[in-house]
Amino acid sequence: MGPLKKIIYNCRRATFLIEKKLIDRLTLREKMELRIHLFGCSVCRVFDKQSALINKMVQQLFKAPKDDGAHLDDNFKQELQHRIEDELNKN
Repeated sequence: MGPLKKIIYNCRRATFLIEKKLIDRLTLREKMELRIHLFGCSVCRVFDKQSALINKMVQQLFKAPKDDGAHLDDNFKQELQHRIEDELNKN
């Protein structure tokens, strides 16, 4: 298999490069490999978009304020604890 075919048909390498570009810079060669692969692989193009979206959402989650005021009331906590204990005691 020639070097171009190895790039075109290697989704594992493409997903590695997609993830790598989110945390680090790609070399010129890596950028070209990824562009060539993405040109012909619709599945990896979708993965690229989804991966970028997930990364963005996680970053927003960590940048969000720590206390948003949402808390469970004590009655709900106690009832939940009782339900958990009841389920554990069934075995």
